[in-house]
Amino acid sequence: MQQNVRNIAIIAHVDHGKTTLVDKMLYAGNLFRENQATTDLMLDNNELERERGITILSKNVSINYKGTKINIIDTPGHSDFGGEVERVLNMADGCLLLVDAFEGPMPQTRFVLQKAIQIGLKPIVVINKVDKPNCTPDLAVDKVFDLMFNLGATEDQLDFPTVYGSSKQGWMSDDWKHETSDVSHLLDVIIDTIPEAKYEEGTPQMLITSLDYSSYVGRIAVGRLKRGVLQAGMNVTLMKRDGSCKKNVIKELYTFEGLGKERIKNEVEAGEICAVLLDLDKNTAFEIGDTICDAENPEPLPPIKVDEPTMSMLFTINNSPFFGKEGKFVTSRHIRERLFKELEKNLALKIEETGSPDALLVFGRGILHLSILIETMRREGYELQVGQPKVIIKEIDGQKCEPIEQLTVLVPEEFSSKVIDVVTRRKGEVGTIETKGDRVQLEFNIPSRGIIGLRNTLLTATNGEAVIAHRLSGFEPWKGEIGDHKMGALIAKETGEATAYSISKLQDRGPFFIEPGEHVYTGQVIGESLRPGNDIVINVVTSKNLTNMRSKSADDKSTTTPPIKFSLEEAMEYIREDEYLEITPNSLRIRKIILDETERKRARIAAGLAVEND
Repeated sequence: MQQNVRNIAIIAHVDHGKTTLVDKMLYAGNLFRENQATTDLMLDNNELERERGITILSKNVSINYKGTKINIIDTPGHSDFGGEVERVLNMADGCLLLVDAFEGPMPQTRFVLQKAIQIGLKPIVVINKVDKPNCTPDLAVDKVFDLMFNLGATEDQLDFPTVYGSSKQGWMSDDWKHETSDVSHLLDVIIDTIPEAKYEEGTPQMLITSLDYSSYVGRIAVGRLKRGVLQAGMNVTLMKRDGSCKKNVIKELYTFEGLGKERIKNEVEAGEICAVLLDLDKNTAFEIGDTICDAENPEPLPPIKVDEPTMSMLFTINNSPFFGKEGKFVTSRHIRERLFKELEKNLALKIEETGSPDALLVFGRGILHLSILIETMRREGYELQVGQPKVIIKEIDGQKCEPIEQLTVLVPEEFSSKVIDVVTRRKGEVGTIETKGDRVQLEFNIPSRGIIGLRNTLLTATNGEAVIAHRLSGFEPWKGEIGDHKMGALIAKETGEATAYSISKLQDRGPFFIEPGEHVYTGQVIGESLRPGNDIVINVVTSKNLTNMRSKSADDKSTTTPPIKFSLEEAMEYIREDEYLEITPNSLRIRKIILDETERKRARIAAGLAVEND
């Protein structure tokens, strides 16, 4: 008996309304009682996802509509999480491409759509946010068509249905001027357009595309059954990515029903997305990309290919004077185990050993990809230090090549010249310039090196108005050195508590990163010098000498400017080659790798650099 199943993935640029639309589809599937309390963005159940308003991990849910089961896969929109997108698209037969009616296709739209077209998914275009003022839905559809054509879509893929609506207001229609009461029109289009999940006869084959974890039973393999049937208690072979075979047995079998999983007593047929609990006592740790197949005649499926990482960072133990004060996990063994555990589910991540047992080189897709990993670790109680992010350089046909990104900046017209000036200084090349209402959309090709630290500079230059997005477009020959006009650092001379008295006296040296009362240590970077490339060592722990005429309370009258506070990504982009970023559950500190001032000068002389006189 083959049940009527549709497997769809929802893809879009970040913040175009994917997760909101899934919410409305869940309501349409009558998953909740009338009096049941629900929240917005139900699938963004990770703390970080809710805070940042982005989807990081893909999710599986399902609804039943008119006798058809629709498996919905919510995907991340940011190209840094492309590893997630690539994996889960393998489970789908079709995709909903969400496009903002005002913004039109954006860099990440191109990225996720390219993946879907390569796999051969049938697209449905959903023009979302048609309730926005000044939106141009018809123009957005034309641009999507052009984009698909440029990406090499087939005639069948180009013959896509278009649905208009507003996820936030909860309606979908075939005409953007005609508002309806719910999203049932979209569900009807899905049933009519997306091909039914095909049942393939033969021995079972299931590619493990993601991992779930339960504190009760451990790791659970999730994927789409491509061929045959699976049953609880069935003997299977686990084919590893390296070609080795391990015998195993299916202990439990689940399918996705609503927001949760339902245990299956009988069997699961090909075409269905299911979760498999294997017998872990058999010492067969499975990974993403492995295949569950027949016990007697195992036939593996091709493993998942993901794009290569473009950025690396050094991860090392926290050896600052303040180590171990806030974190639970501080040793190299803790950090090492946690990073290698991340490899199991984070496909786009790579780890290399260094010459030191305390340090590892971690490769990822970009600053955001690595910062999410670091932020997750610090919330789990880890203390660590990271070095400056570096782009990966490849040699192609004997030529030194570097990653190039397509950068899109949306700004008010009066700031466009400033943006062009800033980006071209970083070896960016102007592509297209397009007017959108009172704003201008600028496209550039820029080396990934130029992206590091660019966001802050652009936001400052445009009074916070710039909307920035970028995606990897490929590797091109080395563009030459980028002029680094970074200011020098203000470095703490002594360990102790910073005083308002000292800070107020030294404010003419540059802006500070610390406030009075904060504990600092020798070699910590506590501010930015106004002298380009020239570090200044200052003492911020001296207090006012007390006399009969002066009281300590008078110290409180010292006025200080509020300090600059970095987010994790900003701090990662800010640090220089000779600095580490110290990360603990409660603090972010920038420090020099060599804390002692004399030792730093010796190291610079050894490296052949001139020592500036303070």
